[in-house]
Amino acid sequence: MKLDIAGLSDKGRKKEKNEDFFGIFRTESTDIKLFEDGALLIVADGLGGHIAGDVASKLAVSLIKDILKQEPWQENKNDEVKDLRDEGPLPLLRDAFQKANESIYKTNKDLVKGSRPMGTTALAAIIIPGKIYIANVGDSRAYHIRNGEILEYTEDHSWIDEQVKQGLMSRSEAEKDTRKHVVTRCIGTHADIEIDVYRWHPVSGDILLLCTDGLTNMVSDEQILEIIRKGGTAGEIAQKLVNLANENGGKDNITAIVTIIEPKLFQQLFLKTRLFWRKHSGKILKLLFLLIYGFLCGTLGYFLRGLIK
Repeated sequence: MKLDIAGLSDKGRKKEKNEDFFGIFRTESTDIKLFEDGALLIVADGLGGHIAGDVASKLAVSLIKDILKQEPWQENKNDEVKDLRDEGPLPLLRDAFQKANESIYKTNKDLVKGSRPMGTTALAAIIIPGKIYIANVGDSRAYHIRNGEILEYTEDHSWIDEQVKQGLMSRSEAEKDTRKHVVTRCIGTHADIEIDVYRWHPVSGDILLLCTDGLTNMVSDEQILEIIRKGGTAGEIAQKLVNLANENGGKDNITAIVTIIEPKLFQQLFLKTRLFWRKHSGKILKLLFLLIYGFLCGTLGYFLRGLIK
């Protein structure tokens, strides 16, 4: 399965350090037992205002990626699975989240004294042919995009979203509220966590976007789609999203992982050629100029030498 994947993280314009962290683990570059063809993507956003948010996010990614050492799961038959949480690798993902939570929570109990212990959001996706499995705790978000439209996305675990779901606040009011950063679920601050799981069915050309709230609070869904509709490699799209979040204020750390599922060969060749030209066009034009200049000088010299004779 061909995947064009790129990740980018930026501290933004207002924060002194970057407490986001992400990981991209592919079968081509990593010793993976869990699956033969695919990738594991993880995004974590350390809680701002708490102790060592950057440490918490790094720990979460490191602990969750240990799932890759597991033996492949046994595929379930459709009639065998009554609960989505038990399908495919989702039990392994949920267990990895639980272990990450236990480890960070224990570290807090042993070492952190105070009311604001370290914690982090965690969002992980396993991509295999025909399926995407996702586990989520916190307000980092995953989008499944097809033909420039959002098919589905994960639910944020934030105070604002709770207010909207309960009818206590409208979506337009929520967009302007300054308490967007307040999460209702996270890794490490409590002994137990509730984990949301999802299963999506991608086709060739679909895009999977994983990102922290530093992107979604600065860039609207429509702006995200505008960038994606213009096309580009995964790297170009990720860079444009981060750039726009900064242009819109960059109030928080910004992280985005963009994956294009089974990109069309001709389109990828065109995009990579365009990217190569953008990076090296100056050198290429200079070389062409020197070659043409040398050719003209040589030709002129040849004719002048003939005239002198």
